Amino acid sequence: MQAIMESAFSILYLITAVALGCYIIRRQRNNRQYFVFGIMTLILGFGDAFHLVPRILALWTTGLENYTVSLGFGKLVTSITMTVFYVLLYHVWRLRYEIKGKNSLTACVYALAAIRVALCLFPQNMWLSADAPYEWGVYRNIPFVILGIVIIIIYLQTAKKKNDRAFRFLWLAVLVSFAFYIPVVLWADVYPLIGMLMLPKTCAYVWLMWMGFSEIKKNV
Repeated sequence: MQAIMESAFSILYLITAVALGCYIIRRQRNNRQYFVFGIMTLILGFGDAFHLVPRILALWTTGLENYTVSLGFGKLVTSITMTVFYVLLYHVWRLRYEIKGKNSLTACVYALAAIRVALCLFPQNMWLSADAPYEWGVYRNIPFVILGIVIIIIYLQTAKKKNDRAFRFLWLAVLVSFAFYIPVVLWADVYPLIGMLMLPKTCAYVWLMWMGFSEIKKNV
């Protein structure tokens, strides 16, 4: 049952992300904000595929324990592409609300992203091992969570100030995604069932993508 339900959910999610990303990029080449949103969506889908596709194969074949290397590599790729996703979401904010200046904020976003990626690339993460150290899972997610908090704050404040109905809940989608993601990082190794929280986390990303797509669809 787990194989059927989880695989169906993952496949539907990946198809949705890639399809929405391709649609937006194809239709919005002349609109910078929407074009970046499309690239962001496509990166999310392709990045997650590196982890979800091996997981689907493992569930239907010899089990997760026999796909340690491919799953670990997939987690590494997903960790980096998710970081890129949030950097692009920051630039969508700048483009959408015509933000000028704020060089310190931009430097902060890029510094957090660079630290996150650098920490992900340290060999101590032991991505390809079945016994990856818990501590490094925490270390590499500290700058990622701070980056998420920055995105939550700027979208919450600006969407409210600009009375942006289309993106008024984007901050909430990001908040929900981290609310489900953090317990997985902290406790999934001890309590494997907590890993199921990745499903509602993924739903939060679908919600975020749908916000952008819905508005773009209206303006086509």
